[in-house]
Amino acid sequence: MAQMTMIQAITNALATELRNDENVLVFGEDVGVNGGVFRATEGLQKEFGEDRVFDTPLAESAIGGLAIGLSLQGFRPVPEIQFFGFVYEVMDSISGQLARMRYRSGGVYHAPVTIRSPFGGGVHTPELHADSLEGLMAQQPGLKVVIPSTPYDAKGLLLSAIRDNDPVIFLEHMKLYRSFRQEVPEEEYTIPLGKADIKREGKDISIITYGAMVHESLKAADELEKEGIFAEVIDLMTISPLDIETIVSSVEKTNRAIVVQEAQKQAGIAANVVAEINDRAILSLEAPVLRVAAPDTVYPFSQAEPVWLPNYKDILETAKKVLEF
Repeated sequence: MAQMTMIQAITNALATELRNDENVLVFGEDVGVNGGVFRATEGLQKEFGEDRVFDTPLAESAIGGLAIGLSLQGFRPVPEIQFFGFVYEVMDSISGQLARMRYRSGGVYHAPVTIRSPFGGGVHTPELHADSLEGLMAQQPGLKVVIPSTPYDAKGLLLSAIRDNDPVIFLEHMKLYRSFRQEVPEEEYTIPLGKADIKREGKDISIITYGAMVHESLKAADELEKEGIFAEVIDLMTISPLDIETIVSSVEKTNRAIVVQEAQKQAGIAANVVAEINDRAILSLEAPVLRVAAPDTVYPFSQAEPVWLPNYKDILETAKKVLEF
C-alpha cells in the first residue's frame, strides 16, 4: 500500500476507472493540461488523451447538459464542478434531468454520471467557494450524495460512484485534500454507497457526522475519553440515502446522540438524522438529540471563518449537555 493524501487517492481512482472502462470520460473547467484547481486530474489527459480527459468552457450549465447527453449514449461521465458553490448554474441538469432520468423513462435510460466537486470551509477561499450545499442535493430523490472523510474512503467510494448506474454527487472537502496521508491500496477496491462507517466504537454517546467534521468529532471523543466517557463516532459517508440501520443500532446502544455538520443548521442533514432517530428509536433515548452546526447566516468572509465554523470544542460542549441531561 502507498501513503496517499485524499487528492492523490481521488486521482488514483479516476485513473483506475479510465483504464478499466473506455466509456469513462473526465471533463470540466481546467481539468486537462492544468489538472484542475487542486490537481485532482493531474497527468490524466497526458495518459488518456484529449478525447477522454478534456477542458470545457467556463459554463456549468453546459457541463451538466453534456453529461446528460453522454450518459444517454452509453458513456460514464465524471464531470467536475470547479467549486460546489457554483452548483446553482447547473441545478436544472442535476435535479430536473439527471435525478429523474430512470423514473421518467420507466427504467429504459439511466444516468451513470458522477459529479465531483470541492466544497467546505477552513481554507480561506473567496466568497461562494466554500459553501456547504449538500442539503440541496440530499433533498432531491434520485441522487446519491457521497462525502468522504479520508483518503482510503475517497478512493473506494469514488470507484463505487463511477460504476453506479444512477447519478452520484461526490463532494470533496477542500480542507481534507492535503491535510494528512493514509495507507491506500494501489489496487482497486470499492466501498458500498449508502453505508456508514463507525470510525470509533463507544458506549456512552453517539456522535453522528460526515466530511471534515469527522475529524473534529474524533478530537472531541479523545477529550471525552480523558473523562472516562466513551463516544461512538459514526461517519455517514453517504448522506443520501442514509444508513438508518447503523444510526439506530448505535443510538440503541448508547441511548444518547448528537449530530454534527459544518453547514448552517437550518434544513440540514443533521435535522434529517435527528428526525429519523426520533421516528425509529425515540424510546431508546435518555436525552434529546442535539445538533452542532454553523450559524444560520450567509457564509462569512474568510477572516471570520475560525469563529463561524463548528469545531471540536463545540462538539465537546454539546455532548456534555446531552450527557448531563
